[in-house]
Amino acid sequence: MARPLIITDCDEVILHMVAPFRTWLAEQHDVAFTMNGNDFARSMRHNATGETLDHPEMWRLLGLFFDTEMHRQTPIAGAVDALTALGRHADVVCLTNLEHHRNAARTAQLASHGLPLRVFTNQGPKGPAIRAILEEYAPSRAVFIDDIAQHHGSAADLTPHVARLHLCGEPEMAPHIPCAHVQGHAHARIDDWAGALPWLTAQLHGDEQ
Repeated sequence: MARPLIITDCDEVILHMVAPFRTWLAEQHDVAFTMNGNDFARSMRHNATGETLDHPEMWRLLGLFFDTEMHRQTPIAGAVDALTALGRHADVVCLTNLEHHRNAARTAQLASHGLPLRVFTNQGPKGPAIRAILEEYAPSRAVFIDDIAQHHGSAADLTPHVARLHLCGEPEMAPHIPCAHVQGHAHARIDDWAGALPWLTAQLHGDEQ
């Protein structure tokens, strides 16, 4: 019999990203990172000149971070325990927007934190990837967790039957990002795993919320 399925993002959902990224930028590149809305490029400035980074340089540094510094990332409070508990009753996979050549590194990274999850890498909106994962697993129920509103919009368009939780576990980012629940694309917005676990458990069992 098919099991329920949880499809979860990684950065700022399972693992902190902004905080270690900022530390590395300051240590290695003399770049200051201060959140300015939800625009990474406008949040990064060269200390020497005060100038913001252009988008190509921002993407170059982000890529370099994921290629060399993923060991700096630490789990969001409660994420490992919650996903381990959910994994007793459901399949859990990670859908992360990294280039495909970083799949093995992300897989190893999550395993090192006690989460031996299957990882799907993706670029762009996540709706098509979610649909493909559902076609493979054919779950009895499915839940999607992500911190970015546009991915919930994409999921709502292509897989409307999937329960969608907007969760951003990084307090620095959470107030600045558009809310998918307010936009009508997520069924709930819960930014901590202690609060999210009962909601997710209810979705897996089909309980009313």
